[in-house]
Amino acid sequence: GSVALMTSPSATPPDAPTPRPFVVPCRRLGMDAPWRWLRLGWRDLRRAPGLSLLFGALIVAVSLLVSALAWWLGRFALLATLLSGFVFVAPMLAVGLYCVSRGLERGETPRLRQSFSLARRVAGQAGIYALGQGVVILLWSRAGMMLNALWPIEQGDRLALLEYLTLGSGVGAVFATVTFAISAFSLPMVADRDVDMVTACVSSVNAVLRNKPVMLLWAALLVAITVLAFATAFLGLAVAMPWLAYATWHAYRDTLNPEGWPALD
Repeated sequence: GSVALMTSPSATPPDAPTPRPFVVPCRRLGMDAPWRWLRLGWRDLRRAPGLSLLFGALIVAVSLLVSALAWWLGRFALLATLLSGFVFVAPMLAVGLYCVSRGLERGETPRLRQSFSLARRVAGQAGIYALGQGVVILLWSRAGMMLNALWPIEQGDRLALLEYLTLGSGVGAVFATVTFAISAFSLPMVADRDVDMVTACVSSVNAVLRNKPVMLLWAALLVAITVLAFATAFLGLAVAMPWLAYATWHAYRDTLNPEGWPALD
């Protein structure tokens, strides 16, 4: 008689690729990490001043244009539309800046052409990211409108005003936390590895949750530097935004371990 060879349906061929985890592995960070990222980001700014200021000037121009139109027209709906448009442009600018730090890390001389090339290559993933951020902004604005409608304040009622401000700050903090957790490391990873945006966003949230004290300090530093830049009539954004983008790149490189995903050429 013949002997039938039984093969388990779950057996994996020896040449099959190793399955990747659902999230990118992350490292545990020390409280000194945010300061290190800022130092490394400033170093990159000094190593590529011309390209950095070119991106910074573009960011200042777009910010001034949005603010001027909002002031001139004074319509909330139009302001929301303009901000939504900026949300779609900002990721592409960020990817261009990440390309500068990526090139410096590889010992290359950053070129504007390389930044445009990388931004064009990841435009689809960046668009998904921008769409998600746009949805968060719309939900945030709707939450504010509902709060105004459901929590009327009579003139002179300080207690009601205090309660309104407390509740509004809490709602805003929730949306800000979600936005920060999603964006902390996702876009730099998409600019570095062949990875989908969903995996990048989930990995970013996971890394933030596993390093909460460090990321709280990092978020506070980002907000403080950005506020100071806005306080200079937007001109400080020309330096602050490239600096923070480079620092964010180093934060990604220091926190996530994406070796299981192929690097973008």
